Amino acid sequence: MGERFVVVPVDGGVGVAGEGGHSDAVVADPAPDPGGGSSSSAGTVEEKEAGEDSVFEPQDPNAVVPILEYNREPNKYGDGVPKENSPFINNTDNDKGNSYDGTNMALFEEEMDSNPMVSSLLNKLANYTNLTQGAQEHEEADDDEGPKKKAVKSPQMGTFMGVYLPCLQNILGVILFLRLTWIVGTAGILESLAIVCLCCSCTMLTAISMSAIATNGVVPAGGSYYMISRSLGPEFGGAVGLCFYLGTTFAGSMYILGTIEILLTYIVPKAAIFVAEKKEDEVDALLNNMRVYGTCCLALMSIVVFVGVKYVNKLALVFLACVILSILAIYAGVIKTIFEPPDFPVCMLGNRTLQNHNFDSCLKTDVIDNLTVTTKLWQLFCEGPELNATCNDYFVNNNVTLIQGIPGLKSRVISENMWSEYGPSGTKVENKNLDSIAGGDPSQDIYMPYVVNDIATFFTLLVGIYFPSVTGIMAGSNRSGDLRDAQKSIPIGTIMAIATTSFIYVTCVVLFGACIEGVLLRDKFGDSVKGNLVIGTLSWPSPWVIVIGSFFSCCGAGLQSLTGAPRLLQAIARDGIVPFLQVFGHGKANGEPTWALLLTAGICEIGILIASLDAVAPILSMFFLMCYLFVNLACAVQTLLRTPNWRPRFKYYHWALSFLGMSLCLALMFISSWYYAIVAMVIASCIYKYIEYRGAEKEWGDGIRGLSLNAARYALIRLEEAPPHTKNWRPQVLVLLNLDSDQGVKHPRLLSLTTQLKAGKGLTIVGNVLEGTYLTKEAEAKKAEQNIKSTMSAERTKGFCHVVVSSNLRDGFSHLIQSAGLGGMKHNTVLMAWPGTWRQSNDPQSWKNFIETVRETTATHHALLVAKNVDSFPTNQDRLGEGTIDVWWVVHDGGMLMLLPFLLRQHKVWRKCKMRIFTVAQMDDNSIQMKKDLQMFLYHLRLDAEVEVVEMHDNDISAFTYEKTLVMEQRSQMLKQMQLSRTEREREIQSITDESRSSIRRKNQDAAQSTDLSRQSSQMEDTQEDEAQLIHDRNTASHAAINDKADAGPERVHMTWTKDKLFTERNRNRECNANVAVRDLFNMKPEWESLNQSNVRRMHTAVKLNEVVVNKSQGAHLVLLNMPGPPRNKGGDENYMEFLEVLLEGLNRVLLVRGGGREVITIYS
Repeated sequence: MGERFVVVPVDGGVGVAGEGGHSDAVVADPAPDPGGGSSSSAGTVEEKEAGEDSVFEPQDPNAVVPILEYNREPNKYGDGVPKENSPFINNTDNDKGNSYDGTNMALFEEEMDSNPMVSSLLNKLANYTNLTQGAQEHEEADDDEGPKKKAVKSPQMGTFMGVYLPCLQNILGVILFLRLTWIVGTAGILESLAIVCLCCSCTMLTAISMSAIATNGVVPAGGSYYMISRSLGPEFGGAVGLCFYLGTTFAGSMYILGTIEILLTYIVPKAAIFVAEKKEDEVDALLNNMRVYGTCCLALMSIVVFVGVKYVNKLALVFLACVILSILAIYAGVIKTIFEPPDFPVCMLGNRTLQNHNFDSCLKTDVIDNLTVTTKLWQLFCEGPELNATCNDYFVNNNVTLIQGIPGLKSRVISENMWSEYGPSGTKVENKNLDSIAGGDPSQDIYMPYVVNDIATFFTLLVGIYFPSVTGIMAGSNRSGDLRDAQKSIPIGTIMAIATTSFIYVTCVVLFGACIEGVLLRDKFGDSVKGNLVIGTLSWPSPWVIVIGSFFSCCGAGLQSLTGAPRLLQAIARDGIVPFLQVFGHGKANGEPTWALLLTAGICEIGILIASLDAVAPILSMFFLMCYLFVNLACAVQTLLRTPNWRPRFKYYHWALSFLGMSLCLALMFISSWYYAIVAMVIASCIYKYIEYRGAEKEWGDGIRGLSLNAARYALIRLEEAPPHTKNWRPQVLVLLNLDSDQGVKHPRLLSLTTQLKAGKGLTIVGNVLEGTYLTKEAEAKKAEQNIKSTMSAERTKGFCHVVVSSNLRDGFSHLIQSAGLGGMKHNTVLMAWPGTWRQSNDPQSWKNFIETVRETTATHHALLVAKNVDSFPTNQDRLGEGTIDVWWVVHDGGMLMLLPFLLRQHKVWRKCKMRIFTVAQMDDNSIQMKKDLQMFLYHLRLDAEVEVVEMHDNDISAFTYEKTLVMEQRSQMLKQMQLSRTEREREIQSITDESRSSIRRKNQDAAQSTDLSRQSSQMEDTQEDEAQLIHDRNTASHAAINDKADAGPERVHMTWTKDKLFTERNRNRECNANVAVRDLFNMKPEWESLNQSNVRRMHTAVKLNEVVVNKSQGAHLVLLNMPGPPRNKGGDENYMEFLEVLLEGLNRVLLVRGGGREVITIYS
């Protein structure tokens, strides 16, 4: 990209290349590239045939052709700080000045704003840096006083310096120097090898999984936390990241305790502040000294980290040199034992090992100037220095012998050290090969100078103590930003470091067992060799090499833990996934994590107050093991899911290895300490749930989301195999919402009702339709979707939102009903609000859409719920007092009316309400028997409800019904006229007037004849028109019977009782009914006889049923009622709306229910 292409005037003869020729008009000006880069790109002029017509061809062949100037500067990206999302798409802030004037890319010029050209993308990639904002950069920021930042150097560290040595330094440490000899002596060579192989296998398998993750793209600084969080999601990432942070912090405690143990035990024992006056107080005094000195050391290290982190980084090589020199000294000492074993005698009394602090010679008595005198050892076991003093029985009965502590490789001590020597606390360290005569009071042995076990020993304890010595494998991945080629260096360096340390540990176990006497191996603090470090006795040229080397090694490791842990916490805090950690994301002006360092020091102090290296080691083992477990899980999940983005450059991995590593980590957790393992899991689970409910939502393309998608796909395929059984049926609701002009939700209580009905179970899809095209309504659709989601969140409705843009509302709702959902997870119920303003609306399309939606749900066999006065329904915060939910069960709808109140009463809003079921008796039914049967049916359904059978009188049609019907038909006629043109309207009005006059004349001529004619015409209309009865359900056999009865007497709708009651009521009401009928006949208006008798009968049913429902249920909290179906002939749609209005008049909260044509409730288990 370093060349500039300039405009060159070209003669007309060569302005356009001839056939087969090329133009050489482009001249490259090799100007210096400001970005320092170079490019081999070159501009070319496209070939053009001479005879080709083109709008770009000049009219004058002799005119000068300007060649396009192509001048592109290198694109810069960012400030060297790695962003989480890819910066190369939809991030063109730096490209705004670039003009794409070339004809070669004119086809794509409108997309350049969002999709950069490939050349621009590659240039950005070349300039992309990934340096970590670590301690070194922070210190550089402190030194930088100028207005401009220093140019960040490109990372140059290779595999050896960047990964291998840091891993080596972090893995080899305090446990190797202070505890490995004791582990070998206690567990024996074979079990020690088993411990080493178990732990090293765990870390090797984890390293393989980590290498696969680390080579699957660029890994910014953050190491294991970044890898786990981006692979398993923010919940797992936050939980395991905090566990890793706690492990690193407790590792700091362990290293500081190791430092103080070396200082007080092997370097300056006289510096102890607390000195035990009694033998039994020695352990407490040692722990108190560790606490005091450990706290001071922690404070000093924290100040160093706070003030000058760069010095810690510069001293890292010094600390590493100490570790390597100490290892070399051990191997040199082992080789020297072949020729000249070191002289470290161990004094034995019988077969018991003695502490060699307070005596010089391993003798009971000594001869000085031919006089037998007692030694200091005598005084330790006897009451006085006299030869006749009373002594301990065991001391009297057994001889004192001197054995060599380091017999060397040529000795056969390896066979004696093969097997374990476990024991409880206080067990004496003994050599079974020496003779011993029992004696003395065992209770007095605590006051004798024996070497004893300070803690109970067993295999699982040693695993927990040893495991921290193999941690530190993440050091390479933590420095990924400083590596020249992280994807190559991390796998090679980490695996080589683990292989090297595993070889060191295995050889050390064998060599220690082959060179050192068993009693000295089990002497944890070297009391039998005058307080020397046991591993130091083996080293060459001096024990002080190991002592000093291990001291500085522990100091350096502690400083690095105090440096790394706060930055890890700061990274977690800045991710924003744990809200209460936000404060720890802040720090000094240069980014140093001050608050995180204070918290780290506080947690580290907890480990120091424990004061025992053997007690702290299993704690950090738990946290590291949990971290490694999830690294293996992340690799296994990604491998099994085969996500397209899973393309690691490291190919030597397999999901089986990851699962084996994960199982090994889990096993080691419970082997080390089952109660610590449970505590660690509880802590991680609490953090996980906290992040899940309170943490910020992050989309990192994690594997758990991919796992959820795979599980969902599998479940959907299984659900598709067969429809759900009646026992598994629950309402899967599609909620049809209306929005206002600002795209706000009109009826949020509809979502409240959904929440109360669902109680978080099953499927909920909230849909809306916008009128128009998606290209013009895209912004409104996104705004509507956002508003709906926020309303769903406020109403606690768990589900999905679906906004559709369609050319008209009718088609949009039809598409939603048909296609919402996926596979077996499709809706079976539609919930919508009653169009309360349909009468006031000038546009009849609103209520026509409603009726068409009702027809659509019937055709698709979906249940339908219509809520009237939905704004008066209770919110989720309301708590309804004692009241009733009334169910009016007129026809059988598959049991929806029974099931809905039960579901509502599961929610706390409706919990105190009682359920009442009303049913209407038919003509030949025995209402008493009906009530008993219904009670028995509810008993088998396990539903608690009051039952009442309603009997309606057989009254003739009242004048009120006629008036209602007349008003309805006149309104319908008026609405029709409003849609006609002026000429058609005049013609229609004239025809209506003529028809009205002729009907009046016919009535005056012959009233009786007109009555017969009207009845005949009514029957003819009923035959021509498919009668949409008020109670309509053609899917049930009971409804078919009702239809037959209704057809037998179309103008009379009887809802009656037993035969005896029927005859009694008829006789009682016959006289008054006859008087009313005569009076109504004489007062009948002329317009009444032209009414459609089918409409009159339907209106009569609506009026009478409304009277009964209002009488019984006006005070109910909710009324559920069978919803009548719309007429099959669309000509009567407006009348259908009037029928429903009359039916629901005077009722506050009503839920109209229409079944989907299948049983949804059963009496069987």
